[in-house]
Amino acid sequence: MKVTPSAQEAITPERIVHAAVKIADAEGLAAVTMRRLGAALDREAMTLYHYTPSKHALLAALIDHILGQIAHESARIAHDDWRDTVRSRCLAARRLMLRHPWAPALITAQDETPAAAWPIYELLIATVTAGGFDNELSHRTVHALGSMLFGFSSELFQPDAQSPEPDPAAMRAMAERFPHLARMASAVVHERDGALSMCDTRAEFIFTLDLVLDGLERARTA
Repeated sequence: MKVTPSAQEAITPERIVHAAVKIADAEGLAAVTMRRLGAALDREAMTLYHYTPSKHALLAALIDHILGQIAHESARIAHDDWRDTVRSRCLAARRLMLRHPWAPALITAQDETPAAAWPIYELLIATVTAGGFDNELSHRTVHALGSMLFGFSSELFQPDAQSPEPDPAAMRAMAERFPHLARMASAVVHERDGALSMCDTRAEFIFTLDLVLDGLERARTA
């Protein structure tokens, strides 16, 4: 029996976002189109524009959804030491990002700070202020932690998944010109579990996070 529109579950902006997240998780962000969403929700694509006026608005809603989850989880985390609190919040955010690996690129592509990021910053500043930071060091803390507050580290140059394999002759020439870099690259084995990109692994994330937190604590007590 065909389900009539009146018998279908009502379309809401929340349902659209949840469907978009599910598609992005399974197939990547490029698969999130109005046509694909319409098929997932058993609606005509044009119907969805009544709830989300454009693809840009849909992507903004996805960012708000992810950052809202981070803020919600962060608000539940509190320890006696400010470093433990911030560290746990960053790692909780990272666990969320690993479930939605398309999100870091979407967040970093924004020209302006999303409004949903402000509660995360507010929690951070409240925590470090209670830990003895003044306004100047609190400001520096926001910049020093950067995207780690959202569970990932932002890399300047990240090879794309479709990049061709490097030419062996070119690699040998590079090794002759940059011997220290080549030796390091051949010796370091990147972990696969807990990785959001080639170098943004959990181990690298924790190493950098701890360096920043320890450095901020030294600045606080100086």
